[in-house]
Amino acid sequence: MNKIEQTVEIPHLGGSRVGYTFARPYDPALPTLVLINSYTTSAELYRPQFADPALGSAVNLLALEPYGHGRTRASYRHFTYWDSAVANLQALAALGIREAFVLGTSQGGWVAVRMALLAPDTVKGLITLGTSMDSESERSRELGCWDGIGFNTPLIDALAEPVGDDWVVPDDVVDAVFTTAMGGLPAQERAFWLAAYRANYASDAGRRRLRLSTVNLRDRDGLHGRLDDVHCPVLWLHGTADQVYSVANAQEEIRMFTRSPEARLEIIEGGQHFLSASHPAEVDSAAVDFVKRRS
Repeated sequence: MNKIEQTVEIPHLGGSRVGYTFARPYDPALPTLVLINSYTTSAELYRPQFADPALGSAVNLLALEPYGHGRTRASYRHFTYWDSAVANLQALAALGIREAFVLGTSQGGWVAVRMALLAPDTVKGLITLGTSMDSESERSRELGCWDGIGFNTPLIDALAEPVGDDWVVPDDVVDAVFTTAMGGLPAQERAFWLAAYRANYASDAGRRRLRLSTVNLRDRDGLHGRLDDVHCPVLWLHGTADQVYSVANAQEEIRMFTRSPEARLEIIEGGQHFLSASHPAEVDSAAVDFVKRRS
């Protein structure tokens, strides 16, 4: 399958360029499934989904990269997850897509829910993978989630000073992400992501994007007080081997979508934090079923 990898101009944050990837040319007769990637990755996180013919024939697969990630850039220097939600909605409008289902992995789940809160007429359903609706709170740690403050603060501190044009993200940063999110990577996949990170996070501009993406991860606002304003169906998939956010947390938070017509949690045995990468068959099948039943 030949992917279509481009950017689209939007007005948000002083003018922005959003990186997007279609699995194939857009077909207005099909529903659209937006894919939002996890922390420091890019649209490449969804290579298994783009390679799945069953998923690709059922929906328009469209990956949108958040601020600080992949090819997405803004004129303004600071951004939040709310900004990425607005940018995604403006990108959909610019691409002529009036409604879509939205799937997000980890931080992509936070962006997806924000999109549904901001534009309920646009977002027809949510699929969240390995995520949490909380801030990095004491409550979440008591439920078995990671110490996001302890994980992210040393990197934020290490990235505080400007660097030269020859700087690239250190390999140990990439390894730390994928050890936590996937339990590590085989050699070929590790080489792929090392190259991708070096391309995405290079020079002082790359350092700044990486640092702010990490600040956003550590310091984000929680959504508990807003979840009862989500009115679309929600499917939450969560792996039992997720080292970042616990099943217990997912079980508690799925019940907070009190005004969703259907809010359902499915547990994937052995699934890692980057669930679309560790268990693509289960994720893809669930996504096809979810979209077909609502289209």
